[in-house]
Amino acid sequence: MSKGASGVRYAEVSRETKETKVTVVLDLDGGSRRDIETGIGFFDHMLDQLAFHGEFNVGIQAEGDLIIDDHHTVEDVGLTLGTAFRRAMEASPQIARYASNHTPMDDALVLVALDFSGRAFLDFDVIFERESIGAMSTECVREFFRAFCTQAGMNLHIRKLAGHNDHHVCEAIFKGVGRALNDATASKENRSSSSTKGRVKN
Repeated sequence: MSKGASGVRYAEVSRETKETKVTVVLDLDGGSRRDIETGIGFFDHMLDQLAFHGEFNVGIQAEGDLIIDDHHTVEDVGLTLGTAFRRAMEASPQIARYASNHTPMDDALVLVALDFSGRAFLDFDVIFERESIGAMSTECVREFFRAFCTQAGMNLHIRKLAGHNDHHVCEAIFKGVGRALNDATASKENRSSSSTKGRVKN
């Protein structure tokens, strides 16, 4: 993804540790460009779903210690993407802030509700039947969203209501969160603030 002309709500963030190197380029006012390479095929697929249904442009490049496992890479992508969202939102007008949806995927049904409040919290009520899907451990799904919420400053609730196929459950989660992000970050120009406090807490 090009780092050229930026949208109104745009951020470029890099994070490097002894375990990982992650770069994220984010344009919240885009919607059709996705360039994602983390070294974890299923994770790439889920991030692609998140961006497609969130209708934002994103470039994510990650190199991690996958010879150990996927945890550090998944977590650090979440931290970096969350930071990019927080920085991009600094240039945002007043937003809808709240969003929720039910997203089905074949046998799976997932409820997602979020508040882009500046306060980080994750409630993840999902039990998986498999330990991994492709090269991604299912426990890292929660770790990704925990890291993302921490840096984005977002209150997020995810609940599995139905589903036996963990691939379908994961896909419903990432699609649902993408849809909710798109709705919650939508501009509400007729509002003077996104909070009765006068501003959303950072």
